[in-house]
Amino acid sequence: MKKQGILNSEIASILAQLGHTDTIVIADCGLPVPDGVKRIDLALTKGTPSFVETLQAILADMEVEHATLASEIKENNEHVLNKIEQHYQGGKDFVSHEDFKKLTKNAKVVIRTGETTPFANIILRSGVIF
Repeated sequence: MKKQGILNSEIASILAQLGHTDTIVIADCGLPVPDGVKRIDLALTKGTPSFVETLQAILADMEVEHATLASEIKENNEHVLNKIEQHYQGGKDFVSHEDFKKLTKNAKVVIRTGETTPFANIILRSGVIF
């Protein structure tokens, strides 16, 4: 049994299999998951687990070289954007929410949280540890 890090076996497995430039998505409970993309559903109740606590856990276990967010988060969810910027200081870009949803089609997985605030979604691109 693992002593620390991601305890969810599906998430731990996905993270272990990521290669350079592979992407994963951490999503609120409303983001549509494209057909053919693996979904790991963590949502238990509204708000549980939160987007931010899920992001924190993933960032502690994953080497991230870049993040993509929907530009709409800037005006509609400043609180979550501030939390993202607290926990991730690497490179990031913003695209329209419609373009964000198109990019999720290339992800290895969409991790669905119980988050119910708008545009609380992020695409994380895997880096390398060397």
